[in-house]
Amino acid sequence: MLEKLFQLKAHNTNVRTEILAGLTTFLTMAYILFVNPSILAETGMDHGAVFVATCLAAAIGSAIMGLVANYPIALAPGMGLNAFFTYTVVLTMGYTWQTALGAVFLSGAIFFLLSIFKIREWIIHSIPLALRAGIAAGIGLFLAIIALKNAGIVVDNPATLVGLGDLSAGGPLLACLGFFVIAALAYRRVTGAVMIGILLVTGLSIILGLSELNGVVSMPPSLMPTLLQLDLAGALDIGLLSVIFAFLFVDLFDTSGTLIGVAQKANLLDKDGKMPRLGRALLADSTATMAGAALGTSTTTSYIESAAGISAGGRTGLTACVVALLFLLSLFFAPLAGAVPAYATAPALLFVAVLMMSSLANIDWDDLTVAAPVVIAALAMPLTFSIANGIAFGFIAWTAIKLLAGRWRDLSPAMWVLSILFVIKLGWFAG
Repeated sequence: MLEKLFQLKAHNTNVRTEILAGLTTFLTMAYILFVNPSILAETGMDHGAVFVATCLAAAIGSAIMGLVANYPIALAPGMGLNAFFTYTVVLTMGYTWQTALGAVFLSGAIFFLLSIFKIREWIIHSIPLALRAGIAAGIGLFLAIIALKNAGIVVDNPATLVGLGDLSAGGPLLACLGFFVIAALAYRRVTGAVMIGILLVTGLSIILGLSELNGVVSMPPSLMPTLLQLDLAGALDIGLLSVIFAFLFVDLFDTSGTLIGVAQKANLLDKDGKMPRLGRALLADSTATMAGAALGTSTTTSYIESAAGISAGGRTGLTACVVALLFLLSLFFAPLAGAVPAYATAPALLFVAVLMMSSLANIDWDDLTVAAPVVIAALAMPLTFSIANGIAFGFIAWTAIKLLAGRWRDLSPAMWVLSILFVIKLGWFAG
């Protein structure tokens, strides 16, 4: 049955290799089980329900990817978008988490339609690679400032906006230790480096009496506090249009980049360098986003950590299905997730930020019509605490600078249209 379903022999693999690959991928991305509930709970969402929603969304997305697209790529609620959901849409813009879930669902539905009608290729080819790199770096900086804030290393200062926290306190010290451990283990290519760092800081926190552990294993918490609580009508507010676009835009490019990158590493591209069954993979991603929003979590997306499982030999959807099964088993470890303090997940956020900043290495810094908009986009996200604002500023700056520099031929029709829409949004509907 497995051979017929996943074509193991054709991909030169076997069941044992696929299972080990699935376990490897799961260990590298299991940190999301601790980080996602911690972030979304700040909106007022029930921590236990978000934990269950995270497990189920990851399991559903990974299973669809494995069974429908037959790719060794796992899915889970995405980093960056969960922070944008909480700190920008809910805590800064003032929308309820139910409305924010509605925006996530609508972005998933639009992504689904774009995949079916194959508009995705036109959009992707219309946006410059350099601008996409700047947006990725900006999300990294956005995560970094949230990580430093959660760790207590960066605090509010009325005179200078931000200042240095009390580094003699337990939380900031443990957060620093966690980051150092994660970075060192990742350098040594230790599987599950991020999760090890989170659990180490949590364990030390419990030993030092800074946090409590009320068990490790239990029956899963109730999902009812978040199940089908999304507010679709509220999400259609005109002020949320840029938010829906931000969810869609980041998920679209993050997913496409991840899929192509992982497929290339696994030698799954065809002779023309294209990815077979890409449409199915994108449908899996968009379906998982809609399912996750209905369950009660932010945007679900493909994980670049899937490359770890591919390095271990994973080549088919069986790898993704193993990951799905492991996320279902994780439902019974809710007490452990509840014991993880914010300063234990902060090192994970900061480490992901480091990885995302690497995209700036490919920028042509000698071309100011490229470098300037990229820096604008990257800096706007953390300094306005909004991924949507960073994307808007990046598009506007790119179009304006190219136009004034006499390089208007470099601009695609999509860049013109989107830049004008962003100007209208920021000028007339910023509130």
